Amino acid sequence: MPDTNPPDSKRILRQRGKRGFALLLPHLLTTGNLAAGFYAILTAGTDLDRSAAAIFVAMVFDFLDGRAARMARVSSRFGLEYDSIADTVSFGVAPAVMAFNAGALQELGWTGWVLAFLFTACASLRLARFNVSQERFRRRFDGLPSPAAAGLVASSIFLSSTLREGSLEFSIPAGLIGVGIAGLGILMVSPIPYWSLKEFRFKGSQSTVVVAVVAAGVIALKPSVTFPLIAILYVCSGPAEWLWRWYSGYPLEKATPDTDQVSGGLSS
Repeated sequence: MPDTNPPDSKRILRQRGKRGFALLLPHLLTTGNLAAGFYAILTAGTDLDRSAAAIFVAMVFDFLDGRAARMARVSSRFGLEYDSIADTVSFGVAPAVMAFNAGALQELGWTGWVLAFLFTACASLRLARFNVSQERFRRRFDGLPSPAAAGLVASSIFLSSTLREGSLEFSIPAGLIGVGIAGLGILMVSPIPYWSLKEFRFKGSQSTVVVAVVAAGVIALKPSVTFPLIAILYVCSGPAEWLWRWYSGYPLEKATPDTDQVSGGLSS
């Protein structure tokens, strides 16, 4: 049977197919983020290590969906809102449920519930603010990004498991854990600027590649220890830099009105 489709028609159909997949891929990755967050909630009461691992899987999907959308130039308002919903589950609800179970916040009664919920509420407010307002400073987020806050909670689970495997028994008072999780929530909605990685590039800088390779090697030595340390350093870096700039009077560079909204990675 003769081919009734001319070569140009076949090329157009292939291009449409590729375009359709490019439009769908970011949403599929966002769905992966949502699924990982849902799994983290399901396992938070029975297997905290799996729950923490699911949070990191969600972070990977969150990083990739933004990259895929920008590379394919298919960013949309729908994608931004869908990503925020997924992030609320993965980086707002799941870490709070993990902290509630791991820190035995139920011992505090109503107070423990409120402290855990404060993290979820602040993460939701942080994501909403990210969607409707532009960042004030170049290369900076306003407030602690929700994936970073969730990463600190998840990595703390791994650290505590590693210490217990090494026969280092310890216990942290539930009240202290509750205050810590609430403090992370307050940092998310605070105006304190935090470094963003949106303009980080490997190409064009050999020193950057060397630093990245060395950092990856150090992390690989003992991820259950290095990840919590990195998370703690990042969380503390915002207030530390803010205090230093307030004391020294050295201002940050203001963001221009046409600066693109940050998405992907430690984005929201």
